[in-house]
Amino acid sequence: MAIHLPEYFKKFLRWIGVDRAIGYSVAGKIWQLFAGPITLLLIASHLSPEVQGFYYTFISLVALQSFVELGFFVVITQFSSHEWSDLDLDAEGNITGKEEALSRLVSLGRLVFKWYACLASIFILTAGGGGYWFMSLGSTTGVNWEIPWVFYIILSGLELWVMPFMSLLEGCNQVVSINLLRLVQTITKSLILWTILLIGGDLWVAVGIAGITLLVELIMLFTRYRNFFKPFLSLSITKKISWNKEIWPMQWRLGLGAVGAYLVHSIYTPVMFHYHDAATAGKMGMSIQLTGMVESLAMAWVSTKVPRFGMLIAKKNWVELDRLFFRSAINSVIIVIICSALLWGAVYGLNIIGHSLAQRMLSPTAFSVLLLANIFLQVAYCNYFYLRAHKKEPLLKLNIIYTLTNGLLVWFLGSQYGPMGACVAYLLTMVLILFPFSTLIFIRCRKEWHST
Repeated sequence: MAIHLPEYFKKFLRWIGVDRAIGYSVAGKIWQLFAGPITLLLIASHLSPEVQGFYYTFISLVALQSFVELGFFVVITQFSSHEWSDLDLDAEGNITGKEEALSRLVSLGRLVFKWYACLASIFILTAGGGGYWFMSLGSTTGVNWEIPWVFYIILSGLELWVMPFMSLLEGCNQVVSINLLRLVQTITKSLILWTILLIGGDLWVAVGIAGITLLVELIMLFTRYRNFFKPFLSLSITKKISWNKEIWPMQWRLGLGAVGAYLVHSIYTPVMFHYHDAATAGKMGMSIQLTGMVESLAMAWVSTKVPRFGMLIAKKNWVELDRLFFRSAINSVIIVIICSALLWGAVYGLNIIGHSLAQRMLSPTAFSVLLLANIFLQVAYCNYFYLRAHKKEPLLKLNIIYTLTNGLLVWFLGSQYGPMGACVAYLLTMVLILFPFSTLIFIRCRKEWHST
């Protein structure tokens, strides 16, 4: 049954730049805002501080996939969006349009599907074995983490293999369907998480989340988009995308950035786990998860427009590109500021009333440092999306400097001064390096690229 919204409400949504793709994305974040407190309460009441630490360490170690994936999913989205400017879907879900563009798209798909199958195998063996060794160093807590870790890493590896299918669809402007999928995943993951926690599943909650994520993606691929992928099995290639000449010049730069991203987003929990204890790692992990929810919500205003950015760039429609980007970016930054203030107020309130949940998170002071850094990060991310939509990566040197500096500072300050030291390291590198220099590069490249 269709939902009919009042016309004035529709006009308001259009005014703030909300379309169906953003609507599904925002709906997912609203669900997280509703489900988040329930999840946090269940984690605090059904997991010991040590098990909570292992849970967030699991998540951080799986982020090591960036070391084998090398940012290829970004390349897939950008290149497929440029080809999609000459393609479309018919009523049955079959690809129609220029033969040359379809051939190049299929050649890209066949390449990345094989590539990711190899990467998934490498990831399961290396990250699985390395993570097992790392957690064994601090496994004197009596937590039974070994078998859940094995299942979790295998399911995460399979999810890595599915990643190029989803990135290809996103680049082919199927953002509405992808975001609807993510909304379904968000809801089902919460339900699975709650169920496993309530029955005393402990670390099996990570396995359940990975399993349902993979299952939902496979269902969509084999049902809604089965006709979409038929050419990738049968079409005779007449025109290829050259990996050496077209993809590799951008991929190796993004690859370094993807490796560096681990040093920016996922190193905090392992540092706390190694130099302090599992309970401290759990506090850091939960706090980063909360700030990540705010970041993800605000980024929906820009990330959902990436395929349209690529299509407009392919047609050199610079005026429409800038109009769409700047409106989306401004909305994104406003949202992250408002939500950060509300989230900090909630954390501060929990500490004032002495709620037990406050003891599972960082202090309000350390939390405020994380949130402030996220605001500057949001501007930098907007710059990234815009520049990379041109199938170029002018941020390589900046990424290397920023990520290495952040990793070293988090390691040094985090090991010496705990969570507060790690948070300060994050803010310093954001304010002094990433935010100002990414903005300068954005201004320079936009002027140069659009003058030709």
